[in-house]
Amino acid sequence: MARTREFDLDAAVDAAMDVFRSKGYEGTSMRDLSEATGLGSGSIYAAFGSKDGLYLAVLDLYRQRYATPMVDLLRSGNDARAVIREVFIGTVDDITGDGRHLSCLIVGASMERAHHDVRVAERLRSTTQSLELALYDLLAEAQLRGQITTDRSATDLAGFLVTSLQGLRVMGAISPDRAALTRYAEVALTCLD
Repeated sequence: MARTREFDLDAAVDAAMDVFRSKGYEGTSMRDLSEATGLGSGSIYAAFGSKDGLYLAVLDLYRQRYATPMVDLLRSGNDARAVIREVFIGTVDDITGDGRHLSCLIVGASMERAHHDVRVAERLRSTTQSLELALYDLLAEAQLRGQITTDRSATDLAGFLVTSLQGLRVMGAISPDRAALTRYAEVALTCLD
């Protein structure tokens, strides 16, 4: 008779997320994952198939935890400027808030894995496209209402804002200075003028 799993998969993925965010994929060993999750490597392999399988599950959780709420906020129908500013300041708060300075998993995976792992690249593409599409919808509507500039297309503005958000995360990893990151965010938001 097969044994039932006696651990919480979601908790294991959550614990692994912090390890991958702090050490990257290549820098994370199975031992690191075992220590973080409290699971033996055999249990990790049984549940996820491999380190790669666990990493993909972490990317999915990261999207659910960070990108999906951002997309939901952008789709809330509120004032475009206020909502986009809230997203940017929320990103700065996330970077500087807890003092742990964990890297953005999307940025890390983009640099470390996306160029040679199609599954990772597709997850990253899907995540960033969902954010870009939500921004596009909000911006296009704001342009129709005359609330923001029409000097640039909503497509270009959305792409620039996603790029700026990721740039904040990169700079935050280098120097998590809240005041400076907030100033950079405010500069990015001038593209809506």
